[in-house]
Amino acid sequence: MRAWRCASANALRVAGIEVWLDQTELRGGDAWDQKIRQQIRDCALFVPIISAHTQARPEGYFRLEWKIAVDRSHLMASEKAFLVPVVVDATTEPEALVPAQFREVQWTRIRDGEVPAGFVGHVAALLDQPVASHVGGAGRGVGRTAPRRLPVAVIALSTLTITALVIATALRGEWFSHKPTPRIDVETASAPVQATPTAVSDRSVAVLPFVDMSEKRDQEYFSDGLSEELIEMLAKVPDLRVPARTSSFYFKGKQATIADIAKALGVSHVLEGSVRKSGSRLRVTAQLIRVDTGYHLWSETYDRKLNDIFKVQDEISAAVVQALKGSLLSREQARTATTANAAAYSVYLQARSFIQQGTSSGDQKAIEYFQRAVTLDPDFAPAWSALASAYVAQHAYFQDRPYQDYRALAASAAERALTLDPSSPTAHHAMAEVLYYLDWDWAAAERELNLVLEADAHNADALRTAARLASTRGNSRMAIEFARRAISADPVNFRNYGSLANAERLQGDPGQEELALRKAVEVNPSGAVVHYWLACTLVEQGKMTEAFATIREEPGPAFRDSGLALIVDTDEHRREADRALAELEEQYAAGSAYQIAIAYAQRHDHDKAFAWLDRAFRQHDGGLLSVQTRLLPADVKADPRYAALLRKMKLRS
Repeated sequence: MRAWRCASANALRVAGIEVWLDQTELRGGDAWDQKIRQQIRDCALFVPIISAHTQARPEGYFRLEWKIAVDRSHLMASEKAFLVPVVVDATTEPEALVPAQFREVQWTRIRDGEVPAGFVGHVAALLDQPVASHVGGAGRGVGRTAPRRLPVAVIALSTLTITALVIATALRGEWFSHKPTPRIDVETASAPVQATPTAVSDRSVAVLPFVDMSEKRDQEYFSDGLSEELIEMLAKVPDLRVPARTSSFYFKGKQATIADIAKALGVSHVLEGSVRKSGSRLRVTAQLIRVDTGYHLWSETYDRKLNDIFKVQDEISAAVVQALKGSLLSREQARTATTANAAAYSVYLQARSFIQQGTSSGDQKAIEYFQRAVTLDPDFAPAWSALASAYVAQHAYFQDRPYQDYRALAASAAERALTLDPSSPTAHHAMAEVLYYLDWDWAAAERELNLVLEADAHNADALRTAARLASTRGNSRMAIEFARRAISADPVNFRNYGSLANAERLQGDPGQEELALRKAVEVNPSGAVVHYWLACTLVEQGKMTEAFATIREEPGPAFRDSGLALIVDTDEHRREADRALAELEEQYAAGSAYQIAIAYAQRHDHDKAFAWLDRAFRQHDGGLLSVQTRLLPADVKADPRYAALLRKMKLRS
């Protein structure tokens, strides 16, 4: 390793590339720390070298260097080359203990520890500078014509690692590189996909929210619902990439151009349109636009009776696929809202609009409307699936009723959906949620998720649930891969970033956890729970003042008090924390037992912490699904009662 570092530095220097190289062992002290930080801030490229040495050190100063470089990359344009992971031995990407951002750019593998000529040329290309034609390895020399001096690149070396230069450009010949592709292993059979697309496929389309053009502008739920149905139908077309509803709707009401939206979602086409509803008549207009040219590839207007809405959906989706030169949808593939009852369908769409609010009141309203939909049409399978998921969400996040009540209601709705449509991925996912969130039957939940992902490998909801299940079971690597896939399918869904954060915390990377949670807050600043999640990780990192300010932004009163109860670093904060804890015990004990437990754990009161953990177990508190990842200090986890709790939950201790 050391010989390769020196040889590579020399090869770059003779090519006219400025290199900063620490040729001594790592020294301590503030001055040395500041020098390293300055070099990382000033360098043009940063190359982390990954090997068995880095794998063997879960802690080390080089990991701080990696974090500083990653933090700097967030200030750069996405197209700018900066991070360039290089592997110099047989270490594989899935096992590599690295920040998530390293996986988002192309990795390069050096053969046999050599410094191939392609290495120097590649670095020069990234710096957009010429290099002498005879440049080779460190021992081969260069042409006599001195090359023009290149912009500064830094190689910052720690005791066992080299950190510095490159990004995602493949080299030929002696230099091997490839983009990591997270996989679902045998346990979840489906094709591997990229966590972040490296190029925008021509076979990709984002369905933007259709505009309500009705006279009273009171049919937004209907226009949104039509857009959602089109997303679901188009997502079933093989090899057609369609961002999920949350991502496509993220830009609704925001000042963003079509080009901006397409770039953010990684698509080459957008489908937009409008809905005008009057009495029993419906007019839908739709147009497909290729973003890079601005050309309208296709447009159409449909005038229909309201009870023909499914035929309109089929016609629009088939026309879009044909315009993209894809396979035509069959009737069986296209039809997702299987009801002939227009009133039931209208109520169903309204329910879906409420569920997107991510609040307790929104969920309760959605449950009411889904119940009305299945009353109007008892054979409406998607409404039964959605009703089951709404029950699960209300228990998992808000727990306003006893666990047993929600379990009976959710299981009954999911079973009804599966009876009506045994092959429905949505119904199988609803059952997976019941088994995971309510029954804590990990193996059965995994089997249901496998069925979903075998039918729809890009199902963001199933991928997110799979990530959470993997975290609960202590498998951080798989949890991170599932969460990244969920983000790829639905890149602006705050829940996906919450799942990634939980997985990063399990892997022991609070910095990456914080970044993921800041993204969750960015995409859903007014939603319940996200500020609480962020405050929790800030508390774990000792950033108490920032945590206190963050939790003040939490709109959910129970989550706000749960976060405040954790901050006990000063007398002022302690008084507020004690008040919040008392409020939790008095007002929210039925739904916040786990949060109360971790508040006592932060105070190192083991007896009270475990008393509340036992209560959380009896109540099937959703917080316990994160018992291995969130906010229990090391001294509490060392208590024999912690291992006993894991055994009761059938988790590895």
